[in-house]
Amino acid sequence: MTDLYAVFGNPIHHSKSPHIHRHFAEQTGQDMHYNRQLVAEDAFRDTAAQFFADGGKGLNITVPFKLEAFALADRLTERAQRAGAVNTLARQADGLLLGDNTDGIGMVHDMHNLGWELRGKRILVLGAGGAVRGILQPLLEEQPASVTIANRTREKAQQLVMSFQDLGTLQACSFPELAGQTFDVVINGTSASLNGELPPLPAGVLAENAHCYDMMYAAEPTVFLQWAEQQGAGKTADGLGMLVGQAAEAFYIWRQIRPEVVPVITAIRRQMNEKSAK
Repeated sequence: MTDLYAVFGNPIHHSKSPHIHRHFAEQTGQDMHYNRQLVAEDAFRDTAAQFFADGGKGLNITVPFKLEAFALADRLTERAQRAGAVNTLARQADGLLLGDNTDGIGMVHDMHNLGWELRGKRILVLGAGGAVRGILQPLLEEQPASVTIANRTREKAQQLVMSFQDLGTLQACSFPELAGQTFDVVINGTSASLNGELPPLPAGVLAENAHCYDMMYAAEPTVFLQWAEQQGAGKTADGLGMLVGQAAEAFYIWRQIRPEVVPVITAIRRQMNEKSAK
Protein backbone atom coordinates (compact mmCIF):
# COMPACT_ATOMS: atom_id res chain seq x y z
CA MET A 1 0.00 0.00 0.00
CA THR A 2 1.35 3.42 -0.97
CA ASP A 3 2.28 5.58 2.06
CA LEU A 4 0.90 9.11 2.13
CA TYR A 5 2.84 12.29 2.91
CA ALA A 6 2.17 15.98 2.34
CA VAL A 7 3.27 19.53 3.01
CA PHE A 8 0.81 21.90 4.69
CA GLY A 9 1.05 25.66 4.32
CA ASN A 10 -0.68 28.90 3.40
CA PRO A 11 0.34 29.93 0.77
CA ILE A 12 1.57 26.63 -0.66
CA HIS A 13 1.49 26.85 -4.48
CA HIS A 14 5.19 27.79 -4.62
CA SER A 15 6.37 24.79 -2.56
CA LYS A 16 9.08 22.65 -4.15
CA SER A 17 8.62 19.88 -1.58
CA PRO A 18 6.52 17.54 -3.80
CA HIS A 19 9.16 17.77 -6.53
CA ILE A 20 11.97 17.13 -4.05
CA HIS A 21 10.31 14.13 -2.39
CA ARG A 22 9.32 12.64 -5.74
CA HIS A 23 13.03 12.70 -6.63
CA PHE A 24 13.92 11.09 -3.30
CA ALA A 25 11.28 8.36 -3.66
CA GLU A 26 12.37 7.47 -7.19
CA GLN A 27 16.01 7.50 -6.19
CA THR A 28 15.49 5.17 -3.21
CA GLY A 29 12.67 2.99 -4.56
CA GLN A 30 10.10 4.02 -1.93
CA ASP A 31 6.38 3.40 -2.47
CA MET A 32 5.01 6.74 -1.33
CA HIS A 33 2.84 9.61 -2.53
CA TYR A 34 3.50 13.21 -1.53
CA ASN A 35 1.39 16.25 -2.30
CA ARG A 36 0.94 19.83 -1.13
CA GLN A 37 -2.18 21.08 0.60
CA LEU A 38 -3.43 24.60 1.14
CA VAL A 39 -4.75 24.79 4.69
CA ALA A 40 -7.00 27.53 6.01
CA GLU A 41 -5.23 29.55 8.68
CA ASP A 42 -7.72 28.51 11.35
CA ALA A 43 -7.90 24.85 10.34
CA PHE A 44 -4.42 23.39 10.82
CA ARG A 45 -5.12 21.16 13.82
CA ASP A 46 -8.32 19.67 12.38
CA THR A 47 -6.80 19.18 8.91
CA ALA A 48 -3.68 17.53 10.31
CA ALA A 49 -5.74 15.26 12.57
CA GLN A 50 -7.86 14.18 9.59
CA PHE A 51 -4.76 13.54 7.48
CA PHE A 52 -3.31 11.17 10.07
CA ALA A 53 -6.71 9.58 10.77
CA ASP A 54 -6.90 8.75 7.06
CA GLY A 55 -3.60 6.89 7.29
CA GLY A 56 -1.11 9.65 6.53
CA LYS A 57 2.44 8.84 7.60
CA GLY A 58 4.10 12.25 7.78
CA LEU A 59 3.84 15.96 7.14
CA ASN A 60 6.14 18.80 6.31
CA ILE A 61 4.97 22.10 7.76
CA THR A 62 5.66 25.54 6.36
CA VAL A 63 4.42 29.04 7.21
CA PRO A 64 2.34 29.91 9.11
CA PHE A 65 1.84 26.61 10.93
CA LYS A 66 5.19 25.69 12.52
CA LEU A 67 4.14 26.83 16.00
CA GLU A 68 0.84 24.96 15.75
CA ALA A 69 2.70 21.83 14.63
CA PHE A 70 4.93 22.23 17.69
CA ALA A 71 1.82 22.25 19.89
CA LEU A 72 0.27 19.29 18.05
CA ALA A 73 3.24 16.94 18.44
CA ASP A 74 3.06 14.30 21.19
CA ARG A 75 6.86 14.03 21.28
CA LEU A 76 9.55 16.55 20.34
CA THR A 77 13.18 16.09 19.41
CA GLU A 78 15.66 18.23 21.32
CA ARG A 79 16.29 20.40 18.28
CA ALA A 80 12.54 20.99 17.88
CA GLN A 81 12.31 21.94 21.56
CA ARG A 82 15.21 24.35 21.12
CA ALA A 83 13.76 25.81 17.94
CA GLY A 84 10.32 26.22 19.46
CA ALA A 85 8.83 25.24 16.11
CA VAL A 86 8.20 22.07 14.09
CA ASN A 87 8.53 21.61 10.33
CA THR A 88 8.25 17.80 10.28
CA LEU A 89 5.65 15.50 11.82
CA ALA A 90 5.95 11.71 11.76
CA ARG A 91 3.38 9.13 12.86
CA GLN A 92 5.29 6.62 14.97
CA ALA A 93 4.62 2.91 15.49
CA ASP A 94 2.65 3.56 18.70
CA GLY A 95 0.43 6.09 16.92
CA LEU A 96 1.93 9.17 18.56
CA LEU A 97 3.23 12.13 16.56
CA LEU A 98 6.91 13.02 16.63
CA GLY A 99 7.75 16.65 15.92
CA ASP A 100 11.14 17.70 14.61
CA ASN A 101 12.79 20.77 13.13
CA THR A 102 15.12 19.84 10.27
CA ASP A 103 16.00 23.33 9.01
CA GLY A 104 19.28 23.73 10.88
CA ILE A 105 20.63 20.26 10.14
CA GLY A 106 19.63 20.79 6.51
CA MET A 107 21.76 23.93 6.38
CA VAL A 108 24.72 22.31 8.12
CA HIS A 109 24.61 19.29 5.80
CA ASP A 110 24.52 21.64 2.81
CA MET A 111 27.62 23.42 4.08
CA HIS A 112 29.34 20.05 4.48
CA ASN A 113 28.41 19.17 0.90
CA LEU A 114 29.92 22.49 -0.21
CA GLY A 115 33.15 21.62 1.60
CA TRP A 116 32.80 24.38 4.19
CA GLU A 117 34.52 23.93 7.54
CA LEU A 118 32.62 25.24 10.58
CA ARG A 119 34.65 23.82 13.44
CA GLY A 120 36.79 26.51 15.04
CA LYS A 121 35.36 29.27 12.85
CA ARG A 122 34.05 32.68 13.92
CA ILE A 123 30.46 32.69 12.69
CA LEU A 124 28.18 35.70 12.29
CA VAL A 125 24.42 35.11 12.04
CA LEU A 126 22.27 37.98 10.82
CA GLY A 127 18.79 38.20 12.30
CA ALA A 128 17.14 36.86 15.46
CA GLY A 129 13.78 35.54 14.27
CA GLY A 130 12.35 32.06 14.08
CA ALA A 131 14.52 31.03 11.13
CA VAL A 132 17.67 31.76 13.12
CA ARG A 133 16.35 30.05 16.25
CA GLY A 134 15.86 26.92 14.13
CA ILE A 135 19.51 26.69 13.03
CA LEU A 136 21.38 27.50 16.24
CA GLN A 137 21.58 24.08 17.88
CA PRO A 138 22.91 22.23 14.79
CA LEU A 139 25.27 25.13 14.12
CA LEU A 140 26.68 25.11 17.65
CA GLU A 141 27.07 21.33 17.53
CA GLU A 142 29.69 21.91 14.81
CA GLN A 143 31.88 23.45 17.54
CA PRO A 144 32.67 26.84 16.00
CA ALA A 145 35.01 29.14 17.90
CA SER A 146 32.11 31.54 18.43
CA VAL A 147 28.70 32.51 17.11
CA THR A 148 27.66 36.15 17.07
CA ILE A 149 23.99 37.00 16.52
CA ALA A 150 23.49 40.47 15.06
CA ASN A 151 20.07 42.07 14.86
CA ARG A 152 18.51 45.50 14.46
CA THR A 153 17.43 45.28 18.09
CA ARG A 154 20.19 43.87 20.28
CA GLU A 155 17.68 42.74 22.91
CA LYS A 156 16.08 40.17 20.60
CA ALA A 157 19.50 38.72 19.75
CA GLN A 158 20.34 38.59 23.45
CA GLN A 159 17.23 36.49 24.10
CA LEU A 160 18.60 33.85 21.71
CA VAL A 161 21.98 33.98 23.40
CA MET A 162 20.32 33.27 26.76
CA SER A 163 18.41 30.32 25.28
CA PHE A 164 21.43 28.65 23.63
CA GLN A 165 24.45 29.76 25.66
CA ASP A 166 24.82 26.31 27.25
CA LEU A 167 25.74 24.90 23.82
CA GLY A 168 28.72 27.10 22.98
CA THR A 169 30.26 30.57 22.86
CA LEU A 170 27.51 33.01 21.89
CA GLN A 171 27.24 36.77 21.86
CA ALA A 172 24.68 39.33 20.73
CA CYS A 173 25.09 42.72 19.12
CA SER A 174 23.34 45.30 16.97
CA PHE A 175 24.46 45.82 13.37
CA PRO A 176 26.47 49.01 14.17
CA GLU A 177 28.32 47.11 16.91
CA LEU A 178 29.82 44.82 14.25
CA ALA A 179 32.24 47.58 13.24
CA GLY A 180 35.80 46.44 13.82
CA GLN A 181 34.93 42.74 14.08
CA THR A 182 35.71 40.11 11.42
CA PHE A 183 34.16 36.69 10.77
CA ASP A 184 35.01 33.55 8.84
CA VAL A 185 31.41 32.57 8.02
CA VAL A 186 28.46 34.95 7.68
CA ILE A 187 24.91 33.54 7.51
CA ASN A 188 22.01 35.75 6.48
CA GLY A 189 18.96 34.60 8.43
CA THR A 190 16.90 37.73 7.81
CA SER A 191 14.12 37.94 5.24
CA ALA A 192 15.65 41.10 3.75
CA SER A 193 16.70 39.28 0.58
CA LEU A 194 13.06 38.56 -0.25
CA ASN A 195 12.50 42.31 -0.48
CA GLY A 196 15.72 43.06 -2.32
CA GLU A 197 17.18 44.66 0.80
CA LEU A 198 20.42 44.23 2.71
CA PRO A 199 20.98 44.28 6.48
CA PRO A 200 22.96 47.44 7.41
CA LEU A 201 26.36 45.78 7.64
CA PRO A 202 29.53 47.83 8.17
CA ALA A 203 32.38 47.31 5.72
CA GLY A 204 35.21 45.04 6.76
CA VAL A 205 33.31 42.31 8.61
CA LEU A 206 34.56 39.57 6.29
CA ALA A 207 37.82 37.87 7.21
CA GLU A 208 40.13 36.78 4.40
CA ASN A 209 38.45 34.03 2.34
CA ALA A 210 35.25 34.34 4.39
CA HIS A 211 32.25 32.24 3.34
CA CYS A 212 28.79 33.83 3.06
CA TYR A 213 25.51 31.88 3.11
CA ASP A 214 22.02 33.25 2.48
CA MET A 215 19.21 31.11 3.89
CA MET A 216 16.99 32.55 1.15
CA TYR A 217 17.40 31.41 -2.47
CA ALA A 218 16.54 32.63 -5.94
CA ALA A 219 17.50 32.06 -9.57
CA GLU A 220 19.78 35.11 -9.41
CA PRO A 221 22.22 35.90 -6.58
CA THR A 222 20.44 37.59 -3.69
CA VAL A 223 21.31 41.14 -2.66
CA PHE A 224 23.24 39.71 0.31
CA LEU A 225 25.31 37.44 -1.91
CA GLN A 226 25.97 40.30 -4.32
CA TRP A 227 27.25 42.30 -1.35
CA ALA A 228 29.41 39.35 -0.28
CA GLU A 229 31.02 39.16 -3.72
CA GLN A 230 31.70 42.90 -3.65
CA GLN A 231 33.30 42.53 -0.21
CA GLY A 232 35.65 39.84 -1.51
CA ALA A 233 34.06 36.72 -0.02
CA GLY A 234 35.95 33.53 -0.79
CA LYS A 235 32.81 31.45 -1.31
CA THR A 236 29.07 32.14 -1.41
CA ALA A 237 25.94 29.99 -1.45
CA ASP A 238 22.20 30.48 -1.21
CA GLY A 239 19.66 28.39 0.69
CA LEU A 240 18.49 26.02 -2.05
CA GLY A 241 20.75 23.30 -0.68
CA MET A 242 19.32 23.97 2.78
CA LEU A 243 15.79 23.49 1.41
CA VAL A 244 16.71 20.14 -0.12
CA GLY A 245 18.76 19.20 2.93
CA GLN A 246 15.96 19.76 5.40
CA ALA A 247 13.67 17.70 3.15
CA ALA A 248 16.25 14.90 3.08
CA GLU A 249 16.36 14.86 6.88
CA ALA A 250 12.55 14.64 7.01
CA PHE A 251 12.69 11.80 4.46
CA TYR A 252 15.17 9.98 6.71
CA ILE A 253 12.91 10.42 9.75
CA TRP A 254 10.00 8.95 7.80
CA ARG A 255 11.73 6.21 5.79
CA GLN A 256 15.06 5.57 7.59
CA ILE A 257 16.90 6.05 4.29
CA ARG A 258 19.17 8.96 3.43
CA PRO A 259 18.67 10.14 -0.16
CA GLU A 260 21.36 11.82 -2.25
CA VAL A 261 20.75 15.56 -2.24
CA VAL A 262 23.25 16.85 -4.83
CA PRO A 263 21.40 15.49 -7.91
CA VAL A 264 18.16 17.02 -6.63
CA ILE A 265 19.77 20.40 -5.93
CA THR A 266 21.27 20.34 -9.43
CA ALA A 267 17.94 19.49 -11.05
CA ILE A 268 16.01 22.22 -9.23
CA ARG A 269 18.72 24.81 -9.90
CA ARG A 270 18.58 23.96 -13.59
CA GLN A 271 14.80 24.34 -13.65
CA MET A 272 15.03 27.68 -11.84
CA ASN A 273 17.62 28.96 -14.30
CA GLU A 274 15.58 27.80 -17.30
CA LYS A 275 12.45 29.49 -15.96
CA SER A 276 14.36 32.68 -15.24
CA ALA A 277 15.82 32.74 -18.77
CA LYS A 278 12.35 32.62 -20.41
